[in-house]
Amino acid sequence: MNKPIVPDIIAQLSAVVGASHVLTGEDRAFYAHDVFRHRELPVAVVRPGSVAELQAVVKAAAAAGLAMLARGGGASYSDGYLPVTPHALIIDCGRLDRIVEINPTDGFVTVEAGVTWAALTEALAVRGLRTPFFGPFSGLVATVGGSVSQHSISHGSGAYGISADSVIALDVVLASGDVIRTGQGGSPAGHPFYRYYGPDLTGLFTGDCGAFGIKARITLKLIRRPAVADGVSFSFDRFEALHAAMAELAAAQLDDEHFALDSSLSQGQIARNMTLRGGLEIALGVLRNAANPLAAVRSLLAMGLHGAASLQQPGYFGHYIVTGEQARTVADKVALLRRLGARHGMPIANSVAKIVQAMPFAPLVNILGPAGERWVPLHGLLPQSQVLAFHREALSLLETHRPAMQAHGVHHGTMFTCAGPGAFLYEFALYWQDERTLFHDTLLGPHHVAGLTDYPANPEGKRLVEMLHRDLIALFHRYGAVHFQVGKIYPLLKDRDPAAVGLLRALKQALDPQGLMNPTVLGL
Repeated sequence: MNKPIVPDIIAQLSAVVGASHVLTGEDRAFYAHDVFRHRELPVAVVRPGSVAELQAVVKAAAAAGLAMLARGGGASYSDGYLPVTPHALIIDCGRLDRIVEINPTDGFVTVEAGVTWAALTEALAVRGLRTPFFGPFSGLVATVGGSVSQHSISHGSGAYGISADSVIALDVVLASGDVIRTGQGGSPAGHPFYRYYGPDLTGLFTGDCGAFGIKARITLKLIRRPAVADGVSFSFDRFEALHAAMAELAAAQLDDEHFALDSSLSQGQIARNMTLRGGLEIALGVLRNAANPLAAVRSLLAMGLHGAASLQQPGYFGHYIVTGEQARTVADKVALLRRLGARHGMPIANSVAKIVQAMPFAPLVNILGPAGERWVPLHGLLPQSQVLAFHREALSLLETHRPAMQAHGVHHGTMFTCAGPGAFLYEFALYWQDERTLFHDTLLGPHHVAGLTDYPANPEGKRLVEMLHRDLIALFHRYGAVHFQVGKIYPLLKDRDPAAVGLLRALKQALDPQGLMNPTVLGL
């Protein structure tokens, strides 16, 4: 049945976007693999270069009955853009990379979905502007469309929330090929300057992982780029102390962003990034962000003398970045943060905070472990009241499997942040020695790959990681966790209110009656 359809759809797609942007060869395997795994190889990967081309691609795919999966930067791990059927089309949005409008007067910027956070941040910085949330650590490749589709947290989240909190309006291509415009952007006479006018239709498409449509354009809030930034870091000997400090500091709402790590990640991934980013580039970033040259020199001296040593002790480390318009204001916030944090831990050299402040977007080397191991993260947002009980049970679960983990070269680290005063994000990073994939080698490039250890295939280790992955997700579920980038692995619909599930299914049916938009994502 597919044989007469496939050549016809390839010809149609080539007529729309050009034959060079319709991939039907072995290169499809790269696009059909995420950080963790792959599922089915699609009929083709198509790369539209305009919103009009995207609409035409969707109409052609729908007429052929092809499933459609939108792909952003590709640095996700939850099967979000992986086909579950070979009768599918991956729509890579990387060529939708135009910044459509920067409007400081009305306080918004509109971009196409394939614009990376790094590109947007650079374009706004020269105008003294930024978006409130301005991207995840992977922002060199992570796209605005991908983050809005999946939900994302990192830069700016301490003060302004997650990616969805900075979105004003969306242009979404539905399964019919039509475009729906949300917010005041949907008014012929209006600009997309405001989100809330009656029911919040913009929110419907944030975090949907492409289940309801494909983001074409995203309008985000604009704010002044802070003139001054500084950082403060702490060490904690126990997780309980770290959690108490993070909860208290989240309630104080003093920082622009923050994150915390255990010693495993601090001495592995973070220490490696400090080396990879290069001393000169880090120094230039610190100089750009310092209140004055003397402050920059003091920061660089402290980083050189104390930075690496402060990460070598066991325990946990918390890093906070504070921004403001005046040096005095920032200094006051840092002093209060240091005083509050010191109730639970010890202030240390703020080298990591300074580096992230100076260079917010890391090279994507962390898709492998510090020794070139395979890597997959998983996470959950827990209510603060459940964090300690979850932590104890998670450690007990991992300890049960310790002998098998040691036997098969599996280890882990943890990372944490708060999403507002009441929510605590707990993230595991699982590592295992295994052969790399085409995805890793393509994304990292031959120069970087040449310096990595080549591990043999380790099917036992991978099976153990998959089991730990499932068991930890199940544990998160028992504690009522929320997840970003739900994709096809997190149990969004499990044990949910039946009326809410019914509403989601009704929306899916109304917007995508053939079920072609990313089948099975969100559990739909």
